[in-house]
Amino acid sequence: MTSAITAAPSHKRSTAGALLVAGIVLATLTEAIASTVLSLGRGDIIGDTYATPDEFAWLDIGYTALKLIGFMTAPWLMNRINPRNVIIGSTLVMGLACGVAAITARLELLVVLRIIQGFSGGILLVGGQAIIFLTYPRSHQPMHQALFAMGSVVAPATIAPALQGWLLDSQSWTWIFFSVVPVALAAAGLLLVADGPMPARTAHRPFDWLGFSLISVALFCLTYVFSRGTRWDWFEEPRILWLTVIGVATLLAFLGQQVLAKGRGLLDFTLFKSEDFSFAFIVSFVAGAALFGSAFLIPSFAVSVLAFTPTDAGLLLLPSGALFIGALLIAAFLMQVRGVPPFATVPFGILMIMVAMWVLSGSTSESGADDMMAAILLRGLGLGFLFLSITLIAFSNLNSRNLASGIGLFNTGRQLGGLMGVAALQTLIDHNVVANVAVLGANVTAGRPAVIERLTTTTAMLTTQGMDPAAASRAATSLLGRVVTGQSTVIAFDTAFNAVALLFVIAAPVLVGIKIGLSRYGKARAARLIKTKASYREPSHANLSPGLRT
Repeated sequence: MTSAITAAPSHKRSTAGALLVAGIVLATLTEAIASTVLSLGRGDIIGDTYATPDEFAWLDIGYTALKLIGFMTAPWLMNRINPRNVIIGSTLVMGLACGVAAITARLELLVVLRIIQGFSGGILLVGGQAIIFLTYPRSHQPMHQALFAMGSVVAPATIAPALQGWLLDSQSWTWIFFSVVPVALAAAGLLLVADGPMPARTAHRPFDWLGFSLISVALFCLTYVFSRGTRWDWFEEPRILWLTVIGVATLLAFLGQQVLAKGRGLLDFTLFKSEDFSFAFIVSFVAGAALFGSAFLIPSFAVSVLAFTPTDAGLLLLPSGALFIGALLIAAFLMQVRGVPPFATVPFGILMIMVAMWVLSGSTSESGADDMMAAILLRGLGLGFLFLSITLIAFSNLNSRNLASGIGLFNTGRQLGGLMGVAALQTLIDHNVVANVAVLGANVTAGRPAVIERLTTTTAMLTTQGMDPAAASRAATSLLGRVVTGQSTVIAFDTAFNAVALLFVIAAPVLVGIKIGLSRYGKARAARLIKTKASYREPSHANLSPGLRT
C-alpha cells in the first residue's frame, strides 16, 4: 500500500543518513515517554486532576486506542505524503500535545491531548521504521533495526520509567510531559536536515472511510474491554459484554469489507503471502504479552509489595536496559557480519525470558533490588535476542509497496497481545489475592497457639510504646490481618510471574507447529505455481494441429 521509494546514491548520504536514523530514534523516544507516563505518575495525576480511577482510565484508553488506529492509518498517509514529512509532522504534534498537557490539570483536555498523542505516536513508529527499511539495503538492516528498537522498545521498557520516577520524586508529573518537548524539537530538526528517501510517483488511492470507521470502532471497544475488564469483573458487567460483542462484530465486518474492497482498503492481504510475515505476526501477540506483561509485573510488585518509591521502581528496570541494548547489538552483529539467520536467536530469547520469570516467581516480601536483579538482567538479555529476530523475520521479505502496512499490522498485533497479557495478569492477581486471603485466613484462627503468641507479642510491644492495652490488642489484630493480605499478594504475584514463564512453555510448541504448517503450505503453493506455469508454457502434443505435429 505504500508507494515505492527511490533513494539517492549511498556515498552522498552517509552523514545525512546518520542524521536520519538519529532523528527517527529521538522521535520514537518521545512516544516512549508519552506512552509510559501513566504507569508511575498515576497517583500524582489523579490527585491534581481530582479524577476518580474510572475517569482517569480514559487517559490510558484514549491513548492506546488511537495509537492502534494510528498504526492502521500510517501506511495510507505515507502513500499520500512524503514519508519524512509524515514523521516530522507527527513528532511536532506529539511535542505540542505534551507541552500543552504539562500546563493543564483539566481532565477533559488531558483526555483529548492523550488521544492526539496516541494517534501521532502510532504514525511516527510505523513511519520511522518503514523509512529505515526503505533507505538502507537489506544487508544493513540488522544494525539499523537494533538502533530503532532502542527508542521504540528499550526506552519504554527500561529508560522511560527510570526518568519518570526521578521526575516524580524530584519535581512533578508535569515535568514528564515537559521533557518530551525538547526531544521532539531535536528530532524534528535532525529530520529536517537529513536526506530522506524520495517517494516515487504512484496513483493515489482514495481513503477507505468505511474500513477506517469499522476498525476504529473495533479497536476502541477491544481496548476498553482489555483495559477495564478486570475492574468490572469482565462479563459480569453488561457494558463489558456489549462492548466485546460490538468489537468482535465490527472486526469481522472490517475483515469482510476488506475482502470485498479487493486491494483498495486499509488492509493489504498480500502481506500474508509471505510465510515469514504470517509467522512473525502470530508471534507478535506472544512477544507483546511477554514484554508488556513483565514490564507491568516487575514495577507493580516493587511498588505494591516491596514499597519502593517511584524512583526506585523506575531504576529497578534500568540496568536491564543495558543488557537489552547489548543483546540487540550482539544479535545485529551475528546477523549482519556473521550471516547468522534471524531464527537462530529466537530460542535463546525465549529460554532466557522463561528462566527470568521463573526466578522472579520465588520473590518474597523481604526481597530487594539485589535479589531480583539477576532475573531482571536475564529478562533484558532475552528480550534483545527475541525482538530483533522477530522484526527481521517479519519485514525482510516484504516489498516497498506493502512494507508500511506490514509494520502497522505487526505493531497492532504486538500492542493487542500486550493488552491481553496485562489484562490476564491483572485478573489472575486479583482473583489469587482473594483466594489466598481465604485460604490463609482459614488457618489464622484465634485458638491457634502461633496466632495467640503473635498477637500477645505485638500487643505487648505496642503497649510498651504507650498505647492503651485495649487499643493495642485491636491494633495487633489489624496488623496481623495486614500481614495475611500482604502475604496473599506476594503469592499472587509469584503465580503471575510463573504464568508468564508457562506462556512460553505452552506457546513454543504451538508456534513450532504453526511454523511447520506454514512451511509446508508455502512449499505446496510454490509447487502448484510451478506446475501451473509449466502447463501454460508447454502445451501438450495432442493439442497441436495436424500441420504442426511434424
